[in-house]
Amino acid sequence: MPRPIHATIHTDPLRHNLQRMREAAPDSRVWAVVKANAYGHGIERAFEGLRGADGFALLDLDEAERVRALGWRGPILLLEGVFEVRDLERCSRLDLWHTVHCEEQIDMLAMHKTNVPQRVFLKMNSGMNRLGFAPARYRAAWTRLNALPQVDEISLMTHFSDADGAKGVAQQLAVFEQTTRDLPGERTVGNSAASLRCGATPLQPFAGTPTALVTADWVRAGIALYGSAPDFPANSAAQWGLQPTMSLRAKIIGVQQLQAGDSVGYGSSFVADGPLRIGVVSCGYADGYPRHCSTGTPVLVGGAPTRLVGRVSMDMITVDLDPVPAAGFGSEVTLWGRAASGAVLPIDEVARAAGTVGYELMCALAQRVPTAVD
Repeated sequence: MPRPIHATIHTDPLRHNLQRMREAAPDSRVWAVVKANAYGHGIERAFEGLRGADGFALLDLDEAERVRALGWRGPILLLEGVFEVRDLERCSRLDLWHTVHCEEQIDMLAMHKTNVPQRVFLKMNSGMNRLGFAPARYRAAWTRLNALPQVDEISLMTHFSDADGAKGVAQQLAVFEQTTRDLPGERTVGNSAASLRCGATPLQPFAGTPTALVTADWVRAGIALYGSAPDFPANSAAQWGLQPTMSLRAKIIGVQQLQAGDSVGYGSSFVADGPLRIGVVSCGYADGYPRHCSTGTPVLVGGAPTRLVGRVSMDMITVDLDPVPAAGFGSEVTLWGRAASGAVLPIDEVARAAGTVGYELMCALAQRVPTAVD
């Protein structure tokens, strides 16, 4: 039989989370962000749950090809734009909208020979200091784009650096609104954190003081679609009304009985201080489980909470079975997501134990893990 580990992508929770983003920004259209292969879920696996979105936002042309191949005929936005002139030919063929964040991309458009003008999103660097035109150069870039016959409609865009924290979005939003005040075009500013924390109809007050009301023609729903809280641990996914969309489950493939002084795993990093029953689980860092998880990281065995003990190795972890005396060989272990019993282990809690974020765990799921859709 195959090695007992598998991931499940949950379609109904994807739909639910998309609806939750609509509720947070009821006057906006919603981009479903499916970059990084839909945050590790797989574009083809996530598509059915997200096809109710108004558009799909992603990074590269191959991802756009895959979305079109699934039958999507609506808007697709390239979040980083194009990287060379010939990319614009595929944009025309696939009817893609794309971000313009630097002079070089305007140069490419000026060189592009086409009978079909391009829809572009002009990005402002309002404080993130990654991509985008500085506010002082933004209007000149708009004027240059507007003069090109290769350009049709120009939309206006920025990205918040601190929507998930205490600093908030007010300062960046003010810069964006002041700079673009009389420019025509649709606007997209809000990511998951901004939409949930500062949207028009939050499910509940977030942990902090609202700094601005974020409204725009489009919001870009990313991590929230996949059941992770964008501002964890200030708020959990459950507090935002989000449901887990990926579950990683394995089984116990061996049981050991330890005595006081016995160690577990490489480096003997865990030493039992008394009798302890442990289960060996068919999951390791080669499956995408974080190597940096240490003793105490939460897991579910048979749907009941317990903990990891010792180091994570390539193919196995070990877990404390004392809280679950009925568990043994073949028992289900939920590494994150929903157990067969319905109990939930939030991915954010596992990520916190690894010193990272839920995004990384989703994206790191290994290809060798069989993955199904329900």
